[in-house]
Amino acid sequence: MTDVRQAPPAALARIQQNWLAVGERQILNWLCARMPASVTPDKLTIIGMVGAVMIFAGYVASNLSPEWLLLAIVGYGVQWFGDSLDGSLARFRRIERPSYGYFIDHSCDGLANLLIVAGMGLSPFVTMDIAMIALAGYLLMSIHAFLSARVVGELRLSYLAAGPTELRLVLIGMTVMMMVLGSGRGLFGSWSGFDILVGAIGGTLILLFVGQTLITGRKLAAAEARPPFNG
Repeated sequence: MTDVRQAPPAALARIQQNWLAVGERQILNWLCARMPASVTPDKLTIIGMVGAVMIFAGYVASNLSPEWLLLAIVGYGVQWFGDSLDGSLARFRRIERPSYGYFIDHSCDGLANLLIVAGMGLSPFVTMDIAMIALAGYLLMSIHAFLSARVVGELRLSYLAAGPTELRLVLIGMTVMMMVLGSGRGLFGSWSGFDILVGAIGGTLILLFVGQTLITGRKLAAAEARPPFNG
């Protein structure tokens, strides 16, 4: 009988050079050292998804009252706690499951970001068309990260000195401004100022994908250049 088991995947080099990386790592290490044994990485992943659902619910419920945006703001904190700490705790306790962890973590990230962006699109502050541009940008950058992990052996977690934590802070700030300023419709035709911001984030991610694809493609082409045939 053929053994169909696969060898464990090679460890990926994690590239994280965002502005808050050092301070965030210190906080995460402090939390890991004090986390009760009953708290597991899988439970933290679930907590992160609960946070994403809270964000979605807060944005959708803001159609009833802007005060519901407080739920979304708290949700960002819950989502950061679960999403940032699940892998950190596994590495801290040396109980990593590389294939399982990689698959579940990034699958949940995709679903969480869908909930967040769709929630914005269902709110009175951002149109769904603009929200989908932001989602497209996120998905393209995810594709680039996953392809790079396969062909380069690097999992890049930040670009332009910014990563998920910096983006969460921008979105929290935007959500606070939603509460303060209201929908802002009519400032840019049928778009609000929040449409402009979310669209700019999405457009930046799309352009970044194109640029990083060209850079990585050139590196791979140079590395795999065939020597001239002298036969």
